[in-house]
Amino acid sequence: MRLMGKTAIITGAARGIGRACAEAFAAEGADLALVDIAHDMTGVPYPLGSRAQLDCTASICQKHGSAVIALEGDVRKPSAVASAVSQALDRFGVIDVLVNCAGIAAPSGKPVHEISEQEWQTMVDVDLSGAWRMMRMVAPVMIAERSGSIINVSSTAGLVGYRHFAGYVAAKHGLVGLTKAAALDYAPYRIRVNALCPGSVRDAPEFDGRMLSEIARSLDIPAEDHEHAFLQFQPTNRLVEPSDVAAAALWLAGDGSLQTTGSVLTVDGGFTAR
Repeated sequence: MRLMGKTAIITGAARGIGRACAEAFAAEGADLALVDIAHDMTGVPYPLGSRAQLDCTASICQKHGSAVIALEGDVRKPSAVASAVSQALDRFGVIDVLVNCAGIAAPSGKPVHEISEQEWQTMVDVDLSGAWRMMRMVAPVMIAERSGSIINVSSTAGLVGYRHFAGYVAAKHGLVGLTKAAALDYAPYRIRVNALCPGSVRDAPEFDGRMLSEIARSLDIPAEDHEHAFLQFQPTNRLVEPSDVAAAALWLAGDGSLQTTGSVLTVDGGFTAR
């Protein structure tokens, strides 16, 4: 029970990596504030996590014995972020871990000069500024406690380029930079800030994942072929599982990583080693 007695906020918790992290944390004893937009968003051409999916994540975590609150919140809106953090503090009194997992993969699928102002803004506002807003609200709480772990879920797109994904790549690179700067800002307060960079993560049905299929759709890869198309780029010859990423997040959240901060941990089957 590596997180017994700790409270974590996880954004993007309705499905995918967010749900996997929530379940892994619950299994290790953490109490949880689960945050998700829980509805579709203008400008994003695929369905986002729903309220029903968020409630499903909460139910899974409660079965592990965790105390859980499930909160609807849009990380683009400062008032929603402030409300989520306030409700978490009202319920639990402390925040030990923040996992910034909320993110979108599209609008994408076009060269730089064809990206509209609104498409660029939408991508950066969710994938980069959303994490900054959460950190901005949670950091003072952790500073007061002189401890904490912040985990930013970036991507291999935060380390290398991908054709026709400039907005996503820029936002995820920015998140890695934000992680490193914040790690230096908060090191005197024993607050650790690290980034996770997953590779091609399988759309595991048990986590309602669909990120990989949406990336494939943006690249015009047939739905029935999308996992095989990404698999050929994996040196380990297998896609990353959501639980693989959750296991890395669990380590960063616990006391076994007390001297790890400002780090970028890849969970990509060796993709960026080439």
